[in-house]
Amino acid sequence: MIAWSHQGQPRQARWRSESGAPAPRRVVTADDTLAADAAYRMAAEGTGLLWQGDFQNARHLLQALMRRADKKPRKSAAKAAEKLASATPAEAFHLHRQAQAQRARTLAAILIPLEGDYGIALRRAPDWRQACAEAWGPATGEPSVATLRELLGLVGAHEWRKKGVEVPALGAPPSNRIHPHYGVFSPVRGEYVDLVASTPLPAPVSQCALAFDIGVGTGVLSAVLARRGVQRVVATDQDPRALDCARGNLQRLGVLPRVELLQADLFPPGRAPLVVCNPPWVPARASSPIERAVYDEGSRMLQGFLAGLAAHLEPGGEGWLILSDLAEHLGLRPREQLLGWIADAGLVVRGRHDARPRHAKAADAGDALHAARAAEVTSLWRLAAA
Repeated sequence: MIAWSHQGQPRQARWRSESGAPAPRRVVTADDTLAADAAYRMAAEGTGLLWQGDFQNARHLLQALMRRADKKPRKSAAKAAEKLASATPAEAFHLHRQAQAQRARTLAAILIPLEGDYGIALRRAPDWRQACAEAWGPATGEPSVATLRELLGLVGAHEWRKKGVEVPALGAPPSNRIHPHYGVFSPVRGEYVDLVASTPLPAPVSQCALAFDIGVGTGVLSAVLARRGVQRVVATDQDPRALDCARGNLQRLGVLPRVELLQADLFPPGRAPLVVCNPPWVPARASSPIERAVYDEGSRMLQGFLAGLAAHLEPGGEGWLILSDLAEHLGLRPREQLLGWIADAGLVVRGRHDARPRHAKAADAGDALHAARAAEVTSLWRLAAA
């Protein structure tokens, strides 16, 4: 619960945070009279600003906080640049993550009260009830409080869900769109999908007509395999949101009858001639559920997939590991370690197909991790039992 005082009366409501962040210890009510500089000082100190004024002015204030958070004092900016210049790639990555976390904490200071039906009873407030219900489930009638920044992310995800993401590997429009749900990673990095769409299928697939998709997410890889002619795909994920998202996408694409969805950690029972896995690429701790598609603390999923793969492959079958080498360029996981895990799991590398990323950050020289991103290669490793 989150507690505050309004006009001398104590109030409380349920606290909502997708990242699991605790509610601010100190909460004050704020409205249109609050100056941006004063708001930024309180936000930097960890004070929550429960908004009571015009909703659109809360959005303007958030933009003002962003500008202040991104504009460092000259002396501290120079000191940070000096520290970054002398850092190893791994140290630079962790410094970047620390700065991102601090910025996120500051920008999370603006709090929005929600009615029991997810309505926002503020002047000029939009109706975001459908977006909230998609993310959090049906309204329970219980008032709650969430950060404005989280609500904006939730609504952005709602728009992506409506619009969808075009995936050329699935064919021509309009039957090639994937609609990601809130908290499920969108297939915007098209090169990994293209690798699965273009790599020759192992010979046993034509005989057994079965594949496992480990960590199904939006269902995009299961859809690609089904469109390639694999007659049956068994797809797993731990996250109920992902399974619901995959089910909707596969049904929309007309391939759901050929895909069985299971809630499981890694493998389903049995063996298959093809086992596909696109684990999170960076071995670091995720700070929110959506980041679990990118960050895999201790390479848990990667190691689990490699360790169990041989036991789930049909004789002559292949495991397709789709993995970026960004972690190698960041100094977080050397190539020798990956190769060691492959060998220790009783696997051999049959081949590897590579693709260069096409996302904007790969060409952004101003990005803090530009050197690593510019050198990044995404690979599909064809693994087999030794």
